[in-house]
Amino acid sequence: MTFYKHSGARNYLTSTMTDRFDCYYCRDNLHGKKYVKKDEKHVCTKCFDKLCANTCAECKRPIGADSKELHHKNRYWHEDCFRCAKCYKPLAAEPFSARDDGKIMCGKCGAREDGNRCQGCYKVVMPGSQNVEYKNKVWHEECFTCFECKQPIRTQSFLTKGDDIYCGPCHDKKFAKKCFHCKQAITSGGISYQDEPWHSECFKCRTCGKSLANTRFTSHENNVYCVDCFKTDVAKKCHGCKNPITGFGHGTNVVNYEGYSWHEYCFNCKKCSLSLANKRFVITGDHIYCPDCAKKL
Repeated sequence: MTFYKHSGARNYLTSTMTDRFDCYYCRDNLHGKKYVKKDEKHVCTKCFDKLCANTCAECKRPIGADSKELHHKNRYWHEDCFRCAKCYKPLAAEPFSARDDGKIMCGKCGAREDGNRCQGCYKVVMPGSQNVEYKNKVWHEECFTCFECKQPIRTQSFLTKGDDIYCGPCHDKKFAKKCFHCKQAITSGGISYQDEPWHSECFKCRTCGKSLANTRFTSHENNVYCVDCFKTDVAKKCHGCKNPITGFGHGTNVVNYEGYSWHEYCFNCKKCSLSLANKRFVITGDHIYCPDCAKKL
């Protein structure tokens, strides 16, 4: 919106003459009379008002020789007619805006008419007022609110979902992934295990509390353990060597029989050391034997 200052009120030159000379139009003698000099022609005030005067853009009447005239971009007004089209404030000595539809307005009414409208309340955002601009749109500061809790965002950070705006806490509550362990929102980072999200700080050993991020671990009954704690507190003990069966490395394969477990490499004949995994065997007391050795006992 552009503001202008008009050129100021203008009075046409009028004077009296002592020597005879005539009006350019009616040829009346202007001796001792008022006249107007327009375009190098001397005109009596009567002819000026009738033939030469500009028409007021507001009241549509001629602007006579005795009237003060204001003009802007080839349009003319009586001084008293040059008023705001909305509030009718006199603008002869005030800044004003000229709209494309020809209306003249004071600065305040022009801002209301042409200014940006708030995306919240759809009222005009007045120049100089507290406002928020985002993606070429504008809001009153108090109208820029969270879609969920309806509180003004003000100086907080915010996130968007489609055309809706959310404060950080509401966005996290509504859209963020929930940690499999604590069920709270994961706002940054996190770990994925078995297609479930975890906070990094929640992904820790159930027994000792050690973080398991970027280290070896195992799980048991929906809990995760570091290798040491799993060996000590959770893993079954081999009925042969009495060491924990962890499922790691060389101890991956396990033999289970009547409530007992063995490392596959420990499931051997007590007498001849023949591996009995996937073979017939005989168990006597705490020991296992191949059928041949069992016959010799």
